[in-house]
Amino acid sequence: MNYELCTINLMSNLSDIGFPVRHEGDVNDVIMSVLNHVGEVRCPRGFYLKFSDKSGAELYLQGNIDQELIGFNPHFAGKSRRKVGLTQAIEREASELDGGFHAWANPLTEDVEVSGEYPFVFDMPDFRTVPNLELPQIVEIQLTAFASNDFKIFASETEFDESQESEIKYASKSFVPSGLFTPDAETKEIVPPRPIGIFAGEIKEFELKTNSLTNAEFYWFLVETLGGEVDVVSDPKWIETEPKIGEIVSGQFWLSGRLLK
Repeated sequence: MNYELCTINLMSNLSDIGFPVRHEGDVNDVIMSVLNHVGEVRCPRGFYLKFSDKSGAELYLQGNIDQELIGFNPHFAGKSRRKVGLTQAIEREASELDGGFHAWANPLTEDVEVSGEYPFVFDMPDFRTVPNLELPQIVEIQLTAFASNDFKIFASETEFDESQESEIKYASKSFVPSGLFTPDAETKEIVPPRPIGIFAGEIKEFELKTNSLTNAEFYWFLVETLGGEVDVVSDPKWIETEPKIGEIVSGQFWLSGRLLK
């Protein structure tokens, strides 16, 4: 089967799982390098080509019914497990195979639409494989947070507290669903919520992993934050010193989740 490679948007999250990219040409190189190592997953509107590395790094290429590659999403298959109340499916304009969910962390009752520790949004790399999911519904997910250039590690809660200079102080286990705060600057209209969260949490486990396809290293952390566990992945360039168990991480993250069966 011949797959036509369409224009792919550059995603800096690739470097967080050992796919170093500097420009769009690098992204196309990554796509081509994984094509011989993928498995096909069919869905009603096309297909996904899933690459899985033993490090946990994953890449989901998206193909439409015309056999064209139209996008991709990275993910990391980690250890985190948490219960969430799914309330709404969210489609994305970038690709017909993109999408995610609005959810409540730790729903307190079966009435998941109004109960929980906080609402948030996460994208799902194989979104169209669950077309008939009944909502609202309580499910278990694995959640990965992709770090960016504001990623920080603090030696203690005290150091984290002292680093906060604004009037609003956050706890060392806190979560702000910043992707829900999305007014358009010009029209003042609300745009689709983004899978973005600002959080802090405690390192429970970590490992410097190697993507076996590229031989590039990346850090993985299992972090306990408000609402449960989350897997955090980071390009080593964001990390200045060797991490330790019990230290505090914080930053703004892109959130990718998968439903667990």
